[in-house]
Amino acid sequence: MSALDFLAKEKIWFDKPRYDEAEKRFYERMSSTSSTSQSTGVRQSEIISRINSLEHENQSLHKVVEDLRAALSKLESRVAVLEKCFTFCWSSVGDELQEDEDDDDLDLFGSDEDEEADRIKEQRLKEYAERKAKKPALIAKSSILLDVKPWDDETDMAKLEECVRSVEADGLLWGTSKLVPVGYGIKKLQIACVVEDDKVGTDLLEEEITKFEEYVQSVDVAAFNKI
Repeated sequence: MSALDFLAKEKIWFDKPRYDEAEKRFYERMSSTSSTSQSTGVRQSEIISRINSLEHENQSLHKVVEDLRAALSKLESRVAVLEKCFTFCWSSVGDELQEDEDDDDLDLFGSDEDEEADRIKEQRLKEYAERKAKKPALIAKSSILLDVKPWDDETDMAKLEECVRSVEADGLLWGTSKLVPVGYGIKKLQIACVVEDDKVGTDLLEEEITKFEEYVQSVDVAAFNKI
């Protein structure tokens, strides 16, 4: 029997180092796969958290945009009211200037001389004074629609309206009113009034109504029209 035949029949594991190396690589690969899976799970959790944060920020931005739109709408309404008031004031001034010019065109001094001229002058002055005295004084009035908002849906709206109507001033006349839904069960009081422009303004109304701070949160001018 040769040496090679002898070794072939012996139960000796000549390839054990190769199998050990293969087994080592296998467990290293399994360990690496487990670490990668854990890392992937952490990253997914971070991504989900970031998405939730972005959605919350997006909702906050939507609310800010809505608030800005409401403020812009209110500002546009006030500007429109001021423009109407400005146009009316200038129109009134123009009418008065035109009337003064017409009055200045009166020939107070006739072409005659001496006594006849004095008589005509006095007569025309008297007629002018009488015409001025008979001319009725123009009282500028405005119709105003106010939005009075309560604090919440538990506010006694009847008491709120009673407080609003308790505001009295010379040249102020309260009109009809109604409750208008706002949202979440809250209703606002919409009330109309007529004011004399020289005696009562929107600032005075807002100041007096907001004094009832137990019931009133805010007061806005919903409409403003000259009568």
